[in-house]
Formats: sequence, structure tokens, C-alpha cells
Amino acid sequence: MLLTIFQTLYKRKEKIEDIVLTIQQSSSKELDDFIVQYDPFINKTVSTICGRYITNQEDEYSIGLSAFHEAIKLYTYKKGASFLSFAKLIIKRELIDYFRRESKYQSMTSEKSESEDLHKQYDDHVYSSYIKNFDEVNRKEEILHFSEMLNQFGISLENLVEVSPKHEDTRKHIISVVDCITSDEEMTAFLYKKKKLPMNRLESKVDISRKTLEKHRKYIIAMCIIDVNDYIYLKNYLKRGD
Repeated sequence: MLLTIFQTLYKRKEKIEDIVLTIQQSSSKELDDFIVQYDPFINKTVSTICGRYITNQEDEYSIGLSAFHEAIKLYTYKKGASFLSFAKLIIKRELIDYFRRESKYQSMTSEKSESEDLHKQYDDHVYSSYIKNFDEVNRKEEILHFSEMLNQFGISLENLVEVSPKHEDTRKHIISVVDCITSDEEMTAFLYKKKKLPMNRLESKVDISRKTLEKHRKYIIAMCIIDVNDYIYLKNYLKRGD
């Protein structure tokens, strides 16, 4: 029973993140009950993103509900300290995709009168402006989540600017190290649990000196965070030279 899980976790002073990880291994009934409990959060998040109150009968709500369910399935310790922040990020991404699909669909219309065409041009302009603003909001949310993750490793965004590799060759070598870490579950787990690079294992897998790895430690960790969390906007900004 979900109540038993909550009572047990409460006694152990566990957080929502621990509840989510427990529910991932539980029955579908317990998952459904958990989603129902957080329905107000889903509704509020969707309504805030859309800029108006969204009822439970609207498509936007259904997308938010599905996204919250997806967030529960995807959440791990790698996604950051706050499950709700992660869930909000997933809901925003799914709504953005929905709005873009709707915009594309609306553009595939038959010929209309000149008056209707002018109205359509105006609607398209408003919709385009809305999507642009929506992207900006989601981009800020992504950066905020990234900053929170960096703080867990004792790194700030200002630090990151200072330690970023200046030469393209160096950047490519560092990215190969990042790929090596994030493709190895054991090294990724070590990174997130110990909050430091798995130097011993890493040295045996890459042709880069320990001194160089230490020098670029903060940048490597930051890039690992971006890769693991799949930040769509930050990845577009960073030219990885792939």
C-alpha cells in the first residue's frame, strides 16, 4: 500500500526523491496514487507555463500529466537534488514540443480569403512570439537546474567560464574524457556519489595525463552533468566539435 510506503519513509525522514525511487520499484497502483497526490502540482505547473488556467480536460493538462509520469520513470540521483525541479523541466519540454507540433499543423491549411489570411498571419506572428518567449523561459530553467547541479560539486558558473579550454584540440580531448565517463555506469555513479572524478579508472581508459585531468576537472564535471541531464539548450550552445 502507498500509505505504508509514506509512513515508513516519514519515520526515516526521507524526501520526495526517495519516495520516487521507491515507487519506481512498486506497483502501478502506487504509481497512480502518487500521481493523483501531485495533481495540483501538475496543474499549477502546466497553467503557469501556458499563462492561463488549464482544466483537467484540456490537451495541455494531459501532456503535463504524461510528462510527470515520464519524470518519475526517468528520475535518478544523477538528475539533481530536486525531483520536482526535474519534473517541471520535463513538463516544459513536452509542452514546447506540443506547441511546435500545433504550430506546424496550423501552417498546413488550405487557401483562405484575404481577410482570413491576414488573421492567420497575425495569429502566426503571435504564436511565434509566444514560442520564442517559451524557449527563453525554458532556457533559463535549464541554466538554473545546471547551476544547482554544479553547486553540488562546489563549482559555480563563474568558475566554469574561467576554466573552459581555450584551444579546440584541448576541448576535443576533454570531450572524449566526458564521453568515456558518461558511457560507463560505474564511473558515472562514482562521479555523482563521491563528487569527484574517478581518476584511477579514468587513467586506465584515456590517453591523458592525471595532471591534465586535474587541471580541467571542473570543466569535465560540468560537461558530464550536461551530457547526463541532456540539456537541449546548453548542448546547442556548446560546440563539441563532433
